[in-house]
Amino acid sequence: MKFVDEATIDVAAGDGGNGCASFRHEKFKEFGGPDGGDGGRGGHVWAIADENLNTLVDYRYTRRFEAQRGEHGKGSDMFGAKGEDIVLRMPVGTVISDAETGEVLFELLQPGQKVLLAKGGDGGFGNLHFKSSTNRAPRQKTLGRPGERRSLKLELKVLADVGLLGMPNAGKSTLITAVSNARPKIADYPFTTLHPNLGVVRVGPEKSFVIADVPGLIEGAAEGAGLGHQFLRHLQRTRLLLHIVDLAPFDDTVDPVAQARAIVAELKKYDPQLAAKPRWLVLNKLDMVPPEEREARVRDFVRRLRFRGPVFTISALTREGCEHLMLKVYEYLAAQREAQAPPVEVDPRFDTQRQDAEPTPAHGDDPRFRA
Repeated sequence: MKFVDEATIDVAAGDGGNGCASFRHEKFKEFGGPDGGDGGRGGHVWAIADENLNTLVDYRYTRRFEAQRGEHGKGSDMFGAKGEDIVLRMPVGTVISDAETGEVLFELLQPGQKVLLAKGGDGGFGNLHFKSSTNRAPRQKTLGRPGERRSLKLELKVLADVGLLGMPNAGKSTLITAVSNARPKIADYPFTTLHPNLGVVRVGPEKSFVIADVPGLIEGAAEGAGLGHQFLRHLQRTRLLLHIVDLAPFDDTVDPVAQARAIVAELKKYDPQLAAKPRWLVLNKLDMVPPEEREARVRDFVRRLRFRGPVFTISALTREGCEHLMLKVYEYLAAQREAQAPPVEVDPRFDTQRQDAEPTPAHGDDPRFRA
């Protein structure tokens, strides 16, 4: 299935039905009075987050969605039926914004979250609605109101805990294949990855996190060069970035330090907040470096890059160091979740620490023991 993470759609809620001006006609009842019913409400257009979807491909070819209009009111006190609502299912992580103004309207961050995209028009009033003691035979009626119409831009930002960042052929796809259940395409040429890949990493029972692999970045990506700039938005919701660097490039003229600096520069140009996220340095393809040269090469790389964060050395092909890296990532994410979790309120009746801190009153202070 083709990966689509952007789409523009038009939604139109149903118009309200018109009210009816009618009078009761029955044998031997010449002046039966008004009996025109109100029109029905137009159908709404809803959006709901579906965790089983991971692309906006359904909205690439079908771009207009119209809800049913409400029925008109009828005589004999019959009100019009309301129009049926329509529900658009979208992946979790979809950002819905106004296509004309660019204003962000909704973000679907929780599975099952439901938002109203366009409100149906109210039904018009029939003449039954206007009868009173002074207006016995009203002939007024009102038309139904039109439903809302909007042009919306849908943008998918995948919800991942960890994002992989690096140049083409740095080994990102190989790493996500080694540590998760994802199976992206792997080849010996650049830009093998054409769309983001998600994988679930399990480090133990009920201990897992989601990792995202995006197409590789090149210098000038913030201005539109290469493919990775189209998918940098998918890293904006991650908690941690793993900067994958090829420690043993095939071309001897390529400087890995210069490539690493270029990636950081592109991040700052694209989004300073993204560049400020916690970032770990992961030096890959350790199997291509002779064992006696590894320590010196790693030390020289970190010194020239002037990197002060955590540094890991791995070989995604042989999986050397991958398990240790994933364990450290999970420990970091678990600590972040615990720090951001709201404090648990304890019922004072069961707060043992508070009870231990409070002094026990003496018999002389208790009125039950006073003479």
